Amino acid sequence: MKIHNFSAGPSILPEFTIEKTAEAIKNFAGTGLSVMEVSHRGKEFIAVMDEAVALFRELLNIPEGYSVLFLGGGASLQFCMVPYNLLSKKAAYLNTGTWASKALKEAKLFGEVVEVASSKDANFSYIPKGYTIPDDVDYFHITTNNTIFGTEIHEDLDVKVPLVADMSSDIFSRPVDVSKYAIIYGGAQKNLAPAGVTFVIVKNDILGKVDRPIPTMLNYQTHINDGSMFNTPPVVPVFAALQTLKWLKEMGGVAAMQKINQEKAAILYDEIDANPLFKGTANKEDRSLMNVCFVMNDGYEELEPEFQKFASANGMSGIKGHRSVGGFRASIYNAMPKESVQALIDCMREFKKMHLK
Repeated sequence: MKIHNFSAGPSILPEFTIEKTAEAIKNFAGTGLSVMEVSHRGKEFIAVMDEAVALFRELLNIPEGYSVLFLGGGASLQFCMVPYNLLSKKAAYLNTGTWASKALKEAKLFGEVVEVASSKDANFSYIPKGYTIPDDVDYFHITTNNTIFGTEIHEDLDVKVPLVADMSSDIFSRPVDVSKYAIIYGGAQKNLAPAGVTFVIVKNDILGKVDRPIPTMLNYQTHINDGSMFNTPPVVPVFAALQTLKWLKEMGGVAAMQKINQEKAAILYDEIDANPLFKGTANKEDRSLMNVCFVMNDGYEELEPEFQKFASANGMSGIKGHRSVGGFRASIYNAMPKESVQALIDCMREFKKMHLK
């Protein structure tokens, strides 16, 4: 039986990435050594890092004046690094979920933080709109996709202050106008690579404006100067990320991927809306294309454990919803084939036949 991986992260990767990484773990670039044991300063791995940066630039059309970094520590470390490097007096944050809340909490250690809006009042089921960003903030921080609650900001915002975005779970899922951002960052384990590497796209001239001393490892300029090689980078995840970037290019790039993602999400949301046993949890206009959250419909709540068991028995892995929302969560990242989404839909329809005659 085929297993369909709907896990939120670490999550599904392209077969291409898995196969090429497995080969390199046995024999990397003809060296006779595993990619797990080669020097990160050897010419073979430097070539990997250079190509990964080049493909990042190509696929996202990153303009001049930006650096691409591969760091450790996950997106959670970026919650600290962003304010450490950018926050002089005041920052603004949009609170759209668990990770946005954590980022906001960390920023308060470095200066005044303005929460311009929050959707906590409705368990983060929508993206706030109509808020005002103060003109005097050092930057405005957003989380573009909320893996736990299934909401997403679907466009690049136009703001008058430097814009910082956590794109951990929707990077490369749609074209992005990088020129509108000061920093884009994210953990790779949701849509790019195995856990262990964090990507950061930083506008060079946004740095060097805070008065505080910054620890060497937490200073973006350190890693820009040394090409992400100041300390040993997470070699295997970087190699795997490169394979995913190659796969993305082969698939037609981010514009082609956006079309595929829209098609996958549309058929799954259509089933949720049409199937009387289920209902979505996110505001329809803010529904994520990456993380589809749903619960049993009113009157059918007692069927939740049964559907979870039924779905698992039919090869649906990782669909249990986060404890903050309950129910189910189908993460349909770039690597998720449409056939797997259809398999989940078929499972939902079969379950309906079992309970609604």
